[in-house]
Amino acid sequence: MTLWRRRWKGAAWMDNISSLLGLALRAGRLAVGEEPVGTASRSHKAYLLLLASDAADNTIRRAHHFTQTGTNTICLTVPMTKEELGGALGRASCAMLAVTDVGFAAALAKRLASVDEQTFGSARDALTPKAQRANKRRKLSKKGKRGTERGSKSPAEQETRMDDRKNRS
Repeated sequence: MTLWRRRWKGAAWMDNISSLLGLALRAGRLAVGEEPVGTASRSHKAYLLLLASDAADNTIRRAHHFTQTGTNTICLTVPMTKEELGGALGRASCAMLAVTDVGFAAALAKRLASVDEQTFGSARDALTPKAQRANKRRKLSKKGKRGTERGSKSPAEQETRMDDRKNRS
């Protein structure tokens, strides 16, 4: 059994979180490190900012500052060290990262809340409705009916109305 397997054995929840983080990294939905996290937060693209449990005080202070500049960013300290968090991402260490996709952020918050409801439950409750709204918008845009939930016409109905106007003239 490899050293990695021995270290993670018995911590199935950590394996779930690290696999989801790896998937988000491969999808390009993570900003890793202070500068990319700051850029994502300032451009209002970061939904969830994760800090390692052994992050330095200055890093924690900067992370909280980033969440204040981003309107919808939630900052959480995960129960993983910098080495464990970096290992999940294929790096030596990582103290701070930001999730820029609301679906990944909600899934991470849900998995963290299953570990510690009291600490991470509020983040899950805040991100789940956002993810559901984004999923609904994504489905509507695939159908070509985006905007129809507010009473506007679908593209096919708009074309029919335009044809009717041309025929009247």
